[in-house]
This record gives sequence, C-alpha cells and structure tokens, in this order.
Amino acid sequence: MVSVQVIDKSSGTYRVKQTIGSSSDILEVERLVEKGKKWIESYKGELKLDLDGLKKQTHNILDNISELSLCGPDMLLGKIFDEIGFNKISSPLFKPLVLSRVENPTSKLKTTDYWKKYYNTEVGVVNIYRYLDKLHDNEQDLVQRISFEHTRKILGGSIQMLFYDVTTIYFEAEQEDELRRTGFSKDGKHQHPQIVLGLLVSNGGYPLAYDVFEGNKYEGETMLPIIDSFKEKYGFQQITIVADAGLINNRNIADLEERSYQYILGARIKNETKSIKEKILSLKLANGQSSVISKNESSKLIINYSDKRAGKDSHNRKRGLTRLEKQIKSGKLTKANINNRGYNKYLKMKGKVSIEIDRDKLEEDTKWDGLKGYQTNADMPPSKIIENYKHLWKIEKAFRISKHDLKIRPIFHRIEKRIESHICLSFVAYKIYKELERQLEIKKAGISPEKAIDIARTIYKIKIDINSKESVEKLLLLKDEQKWLAQLFELV
Repeated sequence: MVSVQVIDKSSGTYRVKQTIGSSSDILEVERLVEKGKKWIESYKGELKLDLDGLKKQTHNILDNISELSLCGPDMLLGKIFDEIGFNKISSPLFKPLVLSRVENPTSKLKTTDYWKKYYNTEVGVVNIYRYLDKLHDNEQDLVQRISFEHTRKILGGSIQMLFYDVTTIYFEAEQEDELRRTGFSKDGKHQHPQIVLGLLVSNGGYPLAYDVFEGNKYEGETMLPIIDSFKEKYGFQQITIVADAGLINNRNIADLEERSYQYILGARIKNETKSIKEKILSLKLANGQSSVISKNESSKLIINYSDKRAGKDSHNRKRGLTRLEKQIKSGKLTKANINNRGYNKYLKMKGKVSIEIDRDKLEEDTKWDGLKGYQTNADMPPSKIIENYKHLWKIEKAFRISKHDLKIRPIFHRIEKRIESHICLSFVAYKIYKELERQLEIKKAGISPEKAIDIARTIYKIKIDINSKESVEKLLLLKDEQKWLAQLFELV
C-alpha cells in the first residue's frame, strides 16, 4: 500500500499539508501523484493571492500614516532632564526650550519653525517671550538649586572646591543700555555692547551657579557676590575657591581672607616684589618639582617648573618675535605699538623715530620659562594645590561648549529680563550636556555627547490612523546605532 501526501518542510521540519490518497495499484498511485501536483499548484496560487492581498493591505496602512515626527532627542535628553530633577519646573515651555538649546540651538523664532517642522508642534513666538519673563521672575533660583542638588548627589554628597571664571558675550548692536555696555571683550569685540557672565562650577566641571553683570564691570568684582550668595543659600561653612590670576588683585585676596575663604589662585609671579622674584629665580627646580615661598602670615606661593611648559614658553616667544621683526622691517610699527600687550612688551624706541626689539628685556624674560606660580592659603600639599588648579580648564571648556556647541550667542533679545532668561536656559542646557557626558563615560559608550545627540536626531516615530477614533504609534529604530543608543539608555 502506497500513501501519497504533500509534505511541507519550509520550517525545517516535515509537516503533512494534505493527504491525497493511498493504493496498492501502481496506475492508481500515479494518478494520485498527478492529483497531488495539481493540489500543490492550486495551493501556490492561493499563496500568491494572499501575498497580493498583503501588499494591498500594507499600502492601505502606509496611506493612513498621519504623522511622522522626530522623537529621539526628546527621549534621550528629556530622560536626562527628568533624572536631574528639572521636571519640577512645571511650565510647559521650559523643557522644550532647554532641549532645543542642546539639540538645535538657534533663535526663538527659528526654534518655533523647527518645532513645527520636526515635532508637529505649533507655538507662537510671543508665547515664548511671555514665558521668558515668567522664567526670570519666578524660576531662576529653582533652576540653580536643582542643578546644585543634583551635582552634590553625583559627587557623593560633598562639594568642597568651587571653580570660578568669567566670560563676555557681545551683542550685534550699537546702542548701550544699563546692562549691555562696552568694556573689555574676551572675543575682541570691544566696540560692541556686551554682558559679563560669571560661572561657578564644581570639580568635574558641573555647573552650580551663575550671574550676569554689566558689560563694563571689572571681572575681579564679579566673583565675591556669586560666592557669598552661594555660601549663604546652601549653608556652607568652609569653601575653597579656585580662580585664575586675571580675576585677582590684592583687594580680592583681602576680601577672601576676611570672609575666611580658602583659595587657590593663579599668581602673576613676574609682578611680585623684588625679593620674592629673586627667590623664585634662585630656585633650581627639575622637571615636575615644586617649592614653597612664604608671601606673608596667611599666604604662600607654590612655584612649579615644567620642561614642557618651558618649551611652550620659548616656542611662543620666538613666534611672537618673528612676527614683530617682520612688522619692524615693513615699517608697520609706530610709537603707539609700544605697550604691554602680548609680545609688544619687547619693543622700545631707538633714537627719535626708530623702533627695535629690546634684547635685554627679552633675555630677562627667558629666565621665567617653565615656571608657574599659585598663591594659596589652603593647608594642602603643593601637588594637591596644583592638581586642583588644573581643574580650571573644565570651566574654560564649559564656556567653549556654551559659546560654540550650545551657541549661547548671538542673543536676539534686548530686554534685560529676557537676556537673563536666555542665559538661564543655556545654563540648564549645559547641565544636561554635562550629565549626558558623565553617563556616557559611566556606560563606557566610547562616543561624545555630540555623537549621541546626532544619533538621537535620526530617530523618528510614525502615527497610523486605524479609524477616526483610534490610532497606533510606532518607534522607528531601523539602524544598528539607533537600536544601540535606545538600549544603552533604556529608552524603549
């Protein structure tokens, strides 16, 4: 007896699809085989018909896509925003304005266009301006407190060192007002009105507090108001301040000591008294060695020597002198060029009209190559003083990121409240950037915050209408890097 069956093994296992019949008659068996072949052809036709129907159904589904919107940045940056605690600020425009400064920093008007184009969200720019007024009046202090509390948490509950620096932000405007004033510009835009921005960060470069000052404010006068306010607000008993030499004069130091602050400051060792300069130049320090010189009862100088720094000092001086020599030969230098700006300090008058390089002054300057000073009243080993001071580069990085990556300028506002609110949004944006950077390092992701944001910008979702009342949404994770980022931060 022979049984004729149609067997399906497409799934890797044998499965009976259809029993055609059985017989012991050879002719009957042949007939059953032909019948089986016809059944297979018919079955294939049904499959083809089903595939055509599936294609048609798929097209119908695609035709019912009602929305395609960007969602990756909101998922990634919004998650970090909430984890920091900024979701305590309930104003509906605060979060999208902050995330936009990280994701796509631009003017408020262009931001509304961006939201409409990529997020299918319409917000009038007038509503944003009104919210900036509210942010200034009601929410700025809470913003800084949230940032402080989160920073204290990630640093293990203790903040002992405060790093302070200032920058200037100029405006494409001609008219001054009470806040926007002309002054010394770190961007070289001395003819433009500007503001002075002071920033206080923790070890690691995490932002703690900021303040905005008039553009003609001497930067050395900005530090103590921020630090005093910070200490009073959070109840600190002891604070160690780290700041660059450009912010410090004798009055600042006296004020710091009067308030019982410890400090680590960059020292202008070439401006010290004759006796101290002689002590410094008499030191015979090898590469990496340091020495302590007492300034007075409360303060000391840490002098450190570095071969690398000496090489850099020599290289920069030679490059500056080469430029001066070319300008002298071309006759471009005049009496007005003899000043203490950069390498112009090496110029002097020869006779009544000639300008030449002061070789004696140049030779004297080479003695200081490789030497750097730190003034402090902190009870720490010299190595710890130098190590803490080196962290100042992180606040310089903060300004660089804020100015370039987050595009804190140009500022398109002229009303003081809105200028300060714009700075507040940029402060929060930088905090989110730093937390993203920290989490990427913890996760050993091996990519920068910029790269993570770039990947997030490619993640979209679609909305499909089933009927007039029902719809479904689908997150599109099509590329491996999108899936990797979503898994890394547990976004889905």
